Amino acid sequence: MTSNSRVVVLGAGLAGVRLARRLGELGMPALVVGDEEHRPYNRVLLAEVLAGRYSPEVIALPAPAGLVRARVTGIDRARRVLACADGSEIAYGTLVLATGSNPVLPPLRGLFTPDHVLPEGVHAFRTMDDCLGLSKAVRPGVRAVVVGGGLLGVSAARALAVRGAQVVLAQQAERLMERQLDPDASRLVHRHLKDLGVEVHTECRVRDVRCLGGAVRSVEMADGYALDADLVVLACGVSPRAGLARAAGIAVHKGVLVDDALRTSDPHIRAIGDCAQHDGTVYGLAAPALEQADVLAESLAGNPDSRYTGTRALTRLTLAGNSAFDLAAFGETEPRPGDDVVQLSDATRGTYRKVVVRDDRLVGGVLVGDLGTVGALARAWEGAEPLPSDGGPLLHLLTNGGT
Repeated sequence: MTSNSRVVVLGAGLAGVRLARRLGELGMPALVVGDEEHRPYNRVLLAEVLAGRYSPEVIALPAPAGLVRARVTGIDRARRVLACADGSEIAYGTLVLATGSNPVLPPLRGLFTPDHVLPEGVHAFRTMDDCLGLSKAVRPGVRAVVVGGGLLGVSAARALAVRGAQVVLAQQAERLMERQLDPDASRLVHRHLKDLGVEVHTECRVRDVRCLGGAVRSVEMADGYALDADLVVLACGVSPRAGLARAAGIAVHKGVLVDDALRTSDPHIRAIGDCAQHDGTVYGLAAPALEQADVLAESLAGNPDSRYTGTRALTRLTLAGNSAFDLAAFGETEPRPGDDVVQLSDATRGTYRKVVVRDDRLVGGVLVGDLGTVGALARAWEGAEPLPSDGGPLLHLLTNGGT
């Protein structure tokens, strides 16, 4: 294959590896360029590595046949080449940006050293290197502060607690995982963490990181209260990794703008996964990234009908082990006036199930605990088919696992 027709995938995460595999199956081998030294891995399972449940090898992805490790520093759109940090160039016919996302680092005083690196003991939690660094530092009794109570913060706090750390979770919002869960489900997550020994503070803003000798010693809250800390984990969300695209003059808003063919403003460049923004949405989840990879593979292989029209994304957090925890949220979890709500809870078992029905259609739900029902409910939601008027099958899905 000549460089004029070669597909080059920039990014060796879930989306990039999936695309390369699908293209290979369609007889179009692609070159994958990744900047991490590790074998490609499933980022979704990093918390299980931190918890000690999985080794890094367990979450590794099948390595693409054409994988090059290089740090790309620029895109020359006129010549259709990638510039690399070592001075080499990689030519492409079609370039696919699958660059993922970067952790959001909050504007805290003292967060960076004079050399603009994080102090010893302060970690983001986005990459395998972040995970391995935390794994090396955590030990029973270590004092850890997790900043951020979203999906990532909850996962990190739980993993550190399982490893024996004394964990404090500081969440600026009024409840945990407020973007995905309703108040009742948030309370169950709070209870689960508390049972593991995690001290949870909501409506709590961290303003300062205090260091001594280049290592973190404490964090200070907005009210002046200080928490001793040997470890600080920054779990404040992610932002699309779109700097290369922006510098090359490709249209970027929150993420790299793409159409239904996942084409950017440059006809020779596509984008998928966390870095892509389609129809106003940056998903930042695994399921949409994989769906985009499948659609794009078909499109690049010449299927003119292959179009991406969006993903009805489900958020799921599964934490295994002696203290297992499982939750899922999809669609609209808060009802509008006139909606019907079916809600079941069992305080003893710590389970909670709620679905929202609008005009005889399932529009959202949140489930905590035993999730045998999640697959059938999600399929009903994704299909957007009218539910039977007697409600019997819906109650059956909620109470009997959908079997």
